[in-house]
Amino acid sequence: MAAVATSTPVIARAAGAQRDARASRCAGVVPGAARSPAASARAGTFMTGGRLTASRRTGVRAERGNRLVVKASGANSFGKFFRVTTFGESHGGGVGCVIDGVPPRLPLTQEELQFELDRRRPGQSRITTPRNEFDTCEILSGLVNDITIGTPIAVLVRNKDQRSGDYSEISVAYRPSHADATYDYKYGVRAIAGGGRSSARETIGRVAAGAVAKKILKTVAGVEILAFVSAVRDVKTEAVDLDSFTLEEVESNIVRCPDQEAAEKMINAIDEVRVKGDSCGGVVTCVMRNVPKGLGAPVFAKLEADLASAMMSIPATKGFTVGSGFEGTLMTGSQHNDEFFVDDSGDVRTRTNRSGGIQGGITNGETVVVQIAFKPTSTITSKQMTVTREKVESELRARGRHDPCVVPRAVPMVEAMAALVLCDHMLQQHAQNHLWGDSGFTGGDISDILPPLAETTSRANGGAPFGGVAPTKDEPSLAAQRDAYSED
Repeated sequence: MAAVATSTPVIARAAGAQRDARASRCAGVVPGAARSPAASARAGTFMTGGRLTASRRTGVRAERGNRLVVKASGANSFGKFFRVTTFGESHGGGVGCVIDGVPPRLPLTQEELQFELDRRRPGQSRITTPRNEFDTCEILSGLVNDITIGTPIAVLVRNKDQRSGDYSEISVAYRPSHADATYDYKYGVRAIAGGGRSSARETIGRVAAGAVAKKILKTVAGVEILAFVSAVRDVKTEAVDLDSFTLEEVESNIVRCPDQEAAEKMINAIDEVRVKGDSCGGVVTCVMRNVPKGLGAPVFAKLEADLASAMMSIPATKGFTVGSGFEGTLMTGSQHNDEFFVDDSGDVRTRTNRSGGIQGGITNGETVVVQIAFKPTSTITSKQMTVTREKVESELRARGRHDPCVVPRAVPMVEAMAALVLCDHMLQQHAQNHLWGDSGFTGGDISDILPPLAETTSRANGGAPFGGVAPTKDEPSLAAQRDAYSED
């Protein structure tokens, strides 16, 4: 957050005195003591009119009388009940995440996380970055004998194939449309090699956490989340059946489009710009099936709003729509409305799904459908004009290994962020709406973590109450789980 000098009168000075003293000590300031200009500069502040004013590039906000309040940035965590914090830079020692809020007694293995990370990893084909990373994950905490224990799960992936020398040019020159310049504007310093936190390598932590969220959603409610590339440049597909396409169809080609005819055209479109040292963008469509009714909130926590926030946090995203999206603006109300009916099982359904499974910010039991637009990759080897940190205009030919089109590898990233949002909202739904019912773990199977509400159903289990899906038979019983990590 940019630090701002303020002249707002201080209210309740006595009540805030201890807080101000603590903040001053954190900033290395002795309350009431005079400071030299040099000392002020070292702390990132300068004197003006007898008042300390914070530098724009610090996390310190100044008030009257040499009183400083430290403002820390918390932009590396996502979620409320299911909370994920990612860490690491592209060319640092490693990247990963800490996942808090995972229910205990959930069977979970390293292989389940690795499956999703392998889909995201670089070097998969000629249309992705050739950086050769195996992205093998290490689970450092939160599990005993492949069972979650309710404590934070830390996941680490060590970086192996860095080539920091490829970034010597951009150490002084900004890549057009990249985060190089804005990171300097905000922090005054940046991790140059690999783009630091602005690199898509940061998403490793999200994908690992998304694998955990997917497991919870599948186990408790039978939710299935699948994404695919629906457009590259001007090549689009409208032949994919959103209700029936499979993961195997998505993974059947290097561009991750289940429409094989369109996939070939998309690959050619990427190759066309790749050989010229250029890049292109596209669209990823994400489908969330069997989502329980009632997830989301009416106003500030609408499900589509949280999904938009999640998707737009992925690198290179430039647009988000749900359901009919902007096409809905061309329709009349009578054309766009999704009419209700009662199906053969007695469930209230809609005949169409232009709402994309969300109405009033809350899921209605239909498939949730969103689309995310990705811009062309910023780092290209073609000549571009730019400026240096010293504001000297110059020519740049970027080196390094980069995706000519990010959308094929963005597919598992989109799925992961959708899973994080749904899992967080499912836990919020349980916390608020199951308070007066059976809210304790009663034993029997893993689904008891989220006890049912009679009115909250999912078609994944034939209309059974939310949380009514039992674990597979090969999952260990509670008694076996307890025995596995009990000590004599």
